Amino acid sequence: MPHAAQPSESDVVVVFTNVPDPTLGKHVAHVLLEKGLAACVNLGAPMLSMYRWRGEIAGDEEIPLIIKSTRDRQAALCDEIIRLHPYEVPEIVVLPVQGGLPAYLQWVIAETRKPIHE
Repeated sequence: MPHAAQPSESDVVVVFTNVPDPTLGKHVAHVLLEKGLAACVNLGAPMLSMYRWRGEIAGDEEIPLIIKSTRDRQAALCDEIIRLHPYEVPEIVVLPVQGGLPAYLQWVIAETRKPIHE
């Protein structure tokens, strides 16, 4: 019988998003962690985001979220961000992890391999 592939550091992803305030950022982080969709969520200091939206230049203060997860949780994680987010088109950028401290990457994998809590 074939063996299941062992998780590797290439299974880890970092997801970036922004939210309009710290309260929502904490809520999003809590939900993602509770559901096993993320191993860690960093909430950054408020920053000014400048962007074009519908032909106009705009700027808003936002809280950056840096989310550590895995490829197999990526779709569900993105769906959850969309569900919780007030923006019509929230920023969701997923980057593959090319390397890092093996023990940390294995921890991320282990935390997101647990059953998803609804």
